[in-house]
Amino acid sequence: MIRVESLEKRYGEVRAVDGVSFAVERGEVVGFLGPNGAGKTTTMRCLAGTLFPDAGRVAIAGCDVRPDDLASRRHVGYLPENAPLYRRMRVAAYLDFFGRLRGLGRRERRAALGRVVSDCGLAGEERQRIGHLSKGFRQRVGLAQALLADPDVLILDEPTSGLDPAEVTRLRALIRALGEKKTVLLSTHVLTEVQETCGRVVILSAGRVVADGTPLDLAAGEPGELSVTLEGAGPEAEPALRQLEGVRALRTTGADAAGRRGFALAVDERHAVARRVSALAAQRGWALIELRHDLPSLEQVFLSRTQRAREERAG
Repeated sequence: MIRVESLEKRYGEVRAVDGVSFAVERGEVVGFLGPNGAGKTTTMRCLAGTLFPDAGRVAIAGCDVRPDDLASRRHVGYLPENAPLYRRMRVAAYLDFFGRLRGLGRRERRAALGRVVSDCGLAGEERQRIGHLSKGFRQRVGLAQALLADPDVLILDEPTSGLDPAEVTRLRALIRALGEKKTVLLSTHVLTEVQETCGRVVILSAGRVVADGTPLDLAAGEPGELSVTLEGAGPEAEPALRQLEGVRALRTTGADAAGRRGFALAVDERHAVARRVSALAAQRGWALIELRHDLPSLEQVFLSRTQRAREERAG
């Protein structure tokens, strides 16, 4: 449903997007992450057809995004970070206006209005002026506008920015429900939002893709920790564990009166080191009470991948 190939976009001498490529299949909900200035919003505007690339290809539902062709835009609903809301208009009038811009006839607009008001939780607010609504409800109006033409693809840029926790929870639930029927590309700085709503993550840094995969796959590709608890091991356990092949660092996590000692081992190959820890414990006669793999969080993956990309570009 979304295909981006070698996308480039410059602003003067600044290359905001530098050879970005990725694809999103029908029914996927993909988190689009990156630090400020990474090129996320520029890429999303190119997908939505409000900005056009200097090089590369962007396609929606098989239709190339071009200035002279509206076919791709008929498949897209776009909610920018600052939704284009006319605050003096009433909700129903605003949505009807955007329905006309979308080329919907009167009967189609009436049906679409009923659908998006229901889907976005706006029932009872149709006669309210947009400027009198809370920010959460204004975001719902912006999302309703993006859904009017029942698009196949939703592009959402920071949809929960500035909302209170209750509104964030409600909007996340709505995005999850929409993801069951549509392809969704979600940009946000709230990584828990991505973990709760997205099955896949694309991370940008300095205009380039530095990671693409499921949160679990990305975490598995990063260095992690093994948590080890031994019973019957004396002070010799620490140097013995530290000398195991594949252990990059070790810290003790405590000891108790029952003779149990805890350690956290920084490792590259979790499974291989886990087998070596088990073999060492059996050889020394220690009881292995706990051996747990601790995968890095999405936040740790994000920081690691973007930091690595900065170092590679600087070096």
